Amino acid sequence: MDKINTQYNKAVQLIKSAILQNQLEAAKAVNRQMLALYYGVGKYVSDNTRKEVWGTGAIETISEQLRRELPGLRGFGVSNIKNMRQFYESRNVAVNRQPTADDLQLTEKEIISPTLTLLNINRQPTAGNLDWHEFFSLSFTHHMEILSKTKTLEERVFYIHQAATLHWDKYTLRDNLKADLFHHQSQMPSNFAKTMPSTRHALKAISMFKDDYLLDFINVEELDERDPQDIDERIIENSIVANVKNFILTFGKDFTFMGNQVHIDKFGHDHWIDLLFFNRELQCLVVFELKKGAFKPAYLGQLSAYIRMLNDDERKPHENPTIGIVLCRDADKTYVEYLLQDYTQPMGVATYKVMPEKLKKKLPPEEEFKRLLDGKEFDKSEK
Repeated sequence: MDKINTQYNKAVQLIKSAILQNQLEAAKAVNRQMLALYYGVGKYVSDNTRKEVWGTGAIETISEQLRRELPGLRGFGVSNIKNMRQFYESRNVAVNRQPTADDLQLTEKEIISPTLTLLNINRQPTAGNLDWHEFFSLSFTHHMEILSKTKTLEERVFYIHQAATLHWDKYTLRDNLKADLFHHQSQMPSNFAKTMPSTRHALKAISMFKDDYLLDFINVEELDERDPQDIDERIIENSIVANVKNFILTFGKDFTFMGNQVHIDKFGHDHWIDLLFFNRELQCLVVFELKKGAFKPAYLGQLSAYIRMLNDDERKPHENPTIGIVLCRDADKTYVEYLLQDYTQPMGVATYKVMPEKLKKKLPPEEEFKRLLDGKEFDKSEK
């Protein structure tokens, strides 16, 4: 009996998965056709109102008559028809090109054939910035929110990508537009926007960390003399601990140093966290994993495990979830962002550079360097 129930349950799950997938694909197709329809209507209205073919009050008259002839029709009020016109007219910004001869030869047939219009809008942008699969996955409401609150192609592509890949509803999108996420984003590859408890918290974290740091207090000559990677990483760690004030100033204010090689015993397994900080602004623990060489996917798994343990054993009830940063010498940002999609803990990957001792020796003393930066000529007689 149990075996039969198991088989039935497996069948139900398979059929359920197929149904849900079919519904998703159907919804995508409907949304795609709806965007095409609105684009076609927008073009038709734009051509006739901007060229003064229609008289004053035409949109109001057309909207009222549509509602009379199609009782229960929604989405074709005056303001929404004007939105459709804006949706069409923004196409030059969206595709980053001037209209072609094909654009100018479109006829009224488009308004009753969304597919024709869809073929027109579905050209790849010359700049190669806009992913059309992402574009068509968003609702008309999403697009109008973005169009009404952004000014450049770069901003629009950014919000289209974020809303599509992170599955933002219109309220989340609205919050991120209001918070001006585009201008507060960090170049450091991270999953903060997806995993943080709130938009405000994510913005703080995104703006706090950079993608690359100059750790000029590390002795690079000593670093290169050692071969085993674990020894090299310990040298980096010791240099940071010895210069922890400089490290904190490099990363920004509000960091408190909690310790290095912090021991965690989980089910009899020993773990050692390279560097542990607490950030007052973010109200959370921040763990740094140090790596001498280039980024490797395994580093994220290790960091994820440490974050889980810190959240379970060390985090206070009033604190936000722990943030983890892999700090390595080199990383492919696109590759890192791709891998971060599958992690639910907030993590990022930053790179660092060190300054060779020979170059350090050629620089003027710190006080003199500050005077030079301030535009004051250094007087050797003062030495």
